[in-house]
Amino acid sequence: MNPMAINETGFANHAHWIASPNFDSRPIEGHTPAAISLIVIHNISLPPGQYGGNGIIELFTNQLNPDEHPYYAEIYTRKVSSHFLIRRNGELIQFVSCLDRAWHAGVSNWQGRERCNDFSVGIELEGSDFEAFEANQYKVLNQLLAAIQAAYPIKSVVGHSDIAPGRKTDPGPHFDWAQLNKNFNNPPLSY
Repeated sequence: MNPMAINETGFANHAHWIASPNFDSRPIEGHTPAAISLIVIHNISLPPGQYGGNGIIELFTNQLNPDEHPYYAEIYTRKVSSHFLIRRNGELIQFVSCLDRAWHAGVSNWQGRERCNDFSVGIELEGSDFEAFEANQYKVLNQLLAAIQAAYPIKSVVGHSDIAPGRKTDPGPHFDWAQLNKNFNNPPLSY
């Protein structure tokens, strides 16, 4: 199998593609789109604490049925997405090209720069704040981080909680930051 890579249109060669309508163009800075310099790691499970269903995909594609679960009735109208989702079994799904702005960060700030969606790639891990992530997820995450870093001038890898402190807690206390970057020989990313 070829190594994971991001092509010139912003898609990962190992990802299953499911199109989300919840994205737009990155803002223009000077004469070019905003440079992608940040990776934001999230966790998500739908319904909360349950894994393996289609809830995340349905949320990111605006197909969540509010009658399927009480929590869905609270969130089904939200227009959100992420560039990538890594399921518990290591399956990689891509919803938005890296060249476009996915709607994953919300109100956010990193090192004095607001609107992190403008310059970041969002990666969701199927999980929660309450239990450990799977070895397969870290393996795929490291491959994806290496591919993104090879394609774009990434300066930092952070959690959603780092760019929205007090508002967000993910990827949560069970995310093992020490697992990042140990499977490839690139210089460590700051986090």
